Amino acid sequence: MPRVLTEQRRDFVDAVADFCRRECGTQQQRDALTQPHDEGIYAKLAEAGWLGISLPEEFGGAGQGMTELCLFLEETAYGRVPMGGFATSIISAAAYEKFATGEQKKRVLEGVIRGRVEAISMSEPGAGSDVGALTCRADEVDGGWRINGQKTWCSNAHIADHILLIARTSKESSKHEGLTQFMVPTSVEGLRISGIDTMGGREVNDLYFTDCFVPDSSVVGTVGQAWHQLMAGLNLERMILGASMLGAARRAFDDTLDYVRQREQFGRPIGSFQALKHRIADMATELECAQLLVYSVAAQIDAEPGRVFAREASMVKLKCTELAKHVSLEGMQMLGGYGYTTEYGMESMLRSTVVSTVYGGTSEIQRDIIGKTYGL
Repeated sequence: MPRVLTEQRRDFVDAVADFCRRECGTQQQRDALTQPHDEGIYAKLAEAGWLGISLPEEFGGAGQGMTELCLFLEETAYGRVPMGGFATSIISAAAYEKFATGEQKKRVLEGVIRGRVEAISMSEPGAGSDVGALTCRADEVDGGWRINGQKTWCSNAHIADHILLIARTSKESSKHEGLTQFMVPTSVEGLRISGIDTMGGREVNDLYFTDCFVPDSSVVGTVGQAWHQLMAGLNLERMILGASMLGAARRAFDDTLDYVRQREQFGRPIGSFQALKHRIADMATELECAQLLVYSVAAQIDAEPGRVFAREASMVKLKCTELAKHVSLEGMQMLGGYGYTTEYGMESMLRSTVVSTVYGGTSEIQRDIIGKTYGL
């Protein structure tokens, strides 16, 4: 793979890869890790200091950049580490780092580094890709805000300490104005969290707010400016999802390659037949391209951390998620019947990669964003 790493980064990648082999390297180990987020594994990642890889040193983090974060995400996804709470935690933590009060930052960032989980909630039953159509309301009352409405598809709310909630606080001429971010404890009265059954298990949730009161100190950033605050986090969210799916695509590819090298039919390995050999060649080439894209964009973000790379970050998200889905589908086909068995793991790879083209902004939305940057 085309990563050009410093000695320090190579040592870091090797350490993460070794952790993955020790903790999740065998099928027996992975069978015992039945949840998308395993608290025991997550506690060990926190102890190693890796959960704060990209968070400021003043809160106990490592203070590293986008490149290091992508390396960590790629390797843990490749190693199939059940750390489903990490992505939402680091996305939330970055928002708090940019816009929160000192007390909010201390509570959330230090918690994430210690292994606590955070969640973020935007989507509603009638507002998914169109974030500006949100209707869940927070009305100002004496001493705080009263929240009413429903949110949906909130990842990890059931294991989180807080939900970074985006709610409408006023009706403005522009639908993107009048939105505000709130730090809502998951234990607050008036909030009901209900898991949604999906083919990947219960990772996402409906949230029901009924006269849910939060104090003024729960506002994150500036009232009415959540849309602009969300736009500042686009690089991070899309890079996180892209790097994770790059690791998943690599894993699906390597598992497929191992199988077609060993499986024999008609007296020779099935990978030696042109029909499969050419598909392997195409996937390998696409993986090289994807990895070059991820780390090129990560380097640009590290060089200009205050700039929003809307086109490039969307390209990363689009390319890596679609590639992971494609490689998993190809792996399913090449493994034949074994691709559908839990023993070989390809069916779980397919489930986790197919949905990646939907969450965090669908592939269609990413293409639309990229097109707009060309004036279309």
